[in-house]
Amino acid sequence: MMGIDPNAEPFVVIVSGLPRSGTSMMMKMLESGGVPVLADDQRKADIDNVNGYYEFQAALKIKQDDSWLADADHKAVKMVYQLLYELPSTHKYKVLMMRRAMDEVLASQKKMLARLGKPTDTIPDSKMAEIFNAGLNKFYAWIAQQPNFQIIDVDYNKMVADPLPQIDSINQLLGGHLNLEAMAEVVQPDLYRNRKS
Repeated sequence: MMGIDPNAEPFVVIVSGLPRSGTSMMMKMLESGGVPVLADDQRKADIDNVNGYYEFQAALKIKQDDSWLADADHKAVKMVYQLLYELPSTHKYKVLMMRRAMDEVLASQKKMLARLGKPTDTIPDSKMAEIFNAGLNKFYAWIAQQPNFQIIDVDYNKMVADPLPQIDSINQLLGGHLNLEAMAEVVQPDLYRNRKS
């Protein structure tokens, strides 16, 4: 059986990271690897995420209602990292933190905002990078002190260039029973736009 061993200790798989860092791709990879995902279909696939967003509205309201966690063990859910502060300490979590070159994150986000007809010049890139990095530094300091969290960084740029080493690290964290080949097939270099020069 591919996926997470049903006899393994209970834990929730969290896919997180900055916007446009490959979180939706990671969710699709986990699904292909045999991990059930928590996602609704409220945000439809589009040109920015042709394979879908894998968002789960209940996760956005974690501060008000965490009851969905009762059915989340051995499943994957996508959450912006700022929401992880709200997760109750009564559960264990394994976090896949997507990391992507900052200039690519910013370029990709600008293109998506432009396609949505939203302003793209309200904050300079240098300031936005500062804000993102400060938030990440605070988050890493916090999560290092949380005994119920395990976290690994997943490098999006390396994943697209050579997926198997990254996938192997994910597999080790999640118990060693994922379908690695199916996960690797999800990686589509032709969708890797906004590369750093």
